[in-house]
Amino acid sequence: MPPPRLNHQKLRNESTAKDKTGTLDIPLKFLDQDYQELQKSCITNKKRFVDDKFPPDSSSIDPKKKLKLDLDQIKWLRPSNIVADPQLIVKEVSRFDYSQGSYLGNCWFLVMPADQSFGKDYAGIFQFRFWRFGKWIEVVIDDKLPTINGKLIFVHSKTSNEFWPALLEKAYAKVCGSYADMHAGSVSEALLDFTGGVHVYFKLKKTSTDLWSLMDRAAKTKALMGCSTSQGDTSANTVLPNGIVQGHAYTVTEVFKVTCQGEPVRLVRVLNPWGKGEWNGAWSDKSSLWNNVSESDQSKCRSLAIDGEFWMSMEDFTENFRGIDICCLSPDFLDSSSTCRWTSTCYYGSWDAGTTAGGRPSNKETFWTNPQFRVRIEELDEECASGQCPENILVSLMQIHENRYRSLVSNYAIGFSVFVVSNRIPAKFFYNKRPVEASEKFTQARHVMKFFKLEPGEYLIVPSTFNPNESGKFMLSIFLRSETHRRN
Repeated sequence: MPPPRLNHQKLRNESTAKDKTGTLDIPLKFLDQDYQELQKSCITNKKRFVDDKFPPDSSSIDPKKKLKLDLDQIKWLRPSNIVADPQLIVKEVSRFDYSQGSYLGNCWFLVMPADQSFGKDYAGIFQFRFWRFGKWIEVVIDDKLPTINGKLIFVHSKTSNEFWPALLEKAYAKVCGSYADMHAGSVSEALLDFTGGVHVYFKLKKTSTDLWSLMDRAAKTKALMGCSTSQGDTSANTVLPNGIVQGHAYTVTEVFKVTCQGEPVRLVRVLNPWGKGEWNGAWSDKSSLWNNVSESDQSKCRSLAIDGEFWMSMEDFTENFRGIDICCLSPDFLDSSSTCRWTSTCYYGSWDAGTTAGGRPSNKETFWTNPQFRVRIEELDEECASGQCPENILVSLMQIHENRYRSLVSNYAIGFSVFVVSNRIPAKFFYNKRPVEASEKFTQARHVMKFFKLEPGEYLIVPSTFNPNESGKFMLSIFLRSETHRRN
């Protein structure tokens, strides 16, 4: 058996990449549609845009009839045909703006639209930007929206003449293939697609990380945070006696520390995207515990509004929620030390059946053929090493799908293994070596990640599918603290 080899895959270093195509400033044009050209043509011809790449018909809503909608009832209307004075944003974008549609379970996303309006140069066309597999894309849509009896049937603003949530949802539906293709998407997919940021996930009951402190740092850097509850005995969103909904996604909107009867209490503020249905236990809106904190803290935190938002202690949060996803544009929130900096490197690679698709580590005869990436962990100086965060590496592995229709995409079970290496690697390296770290398990998901600590030294990261000969493309991102890493 030949020794392990480092494959010559495409490398992109986030901090030094010169190609600006696919960046937020110069996004790729999704389906080759140019917003400026289309808008100019509509204005010149005095017509409002109708998108032939995402037509206002049933094929854009539910081509496989999964949502059990009476598609014959649906009429596609422009905002000006729904209300007299349509606005993209009323006052300013707020976390309370949108309500989840009654038919769709995509309660996991939250974004901002581009600078556009229904005023000057309005031509029934809007653009949004999303991050897809390492590249930003510009998505063009018309503003025809699906309605029944004149009312929007999916996501809509609580302010009747505000349309940024509905238009944004339509743009993302176009990226996914249809409205139905967004159904029950994962929190991590949405956070990454809407921010292009650094994503971490923690199982609340199975982590040694000081999560509240990390969430506090994330909140201060305006990170997006989503949490979810475990599914109950059925697929229904059952409301428990304490007000928490089973099998449901929520948003974490703030963390705060109060003093109650001389003792510090760490609190978490959570938002139910339904806009109603709240936790009714300790530190909920009507909890008597608020009477034991200062008037200043009460005025900052307490609200009696029926808006789906509530406070709870970190202990109750950990007990009632399964996990938390955090996404931020910069990984610096991962560490509390001001002397530590995080840098990232992104690799594009592929598993090719018969050559570079070796499967999981137990496949000793083929595992060595998988793509391999060498990383050097440098010893941190004392000040940086003494930070609250002991972890010094975040590894993220994402499958790249060329088919945009989410319902037609099948994820392989993927994972990665990390091995200690020296300058010389013997031929039967993987026969004799066990990984020192690995993704928790091979997961049938678009994306897996792990945040962990490695001692100073040389390491080999091997991404793989569970089974050999499963062909596909991937993106491997490595975030390191005060480090250098290289490939041979």
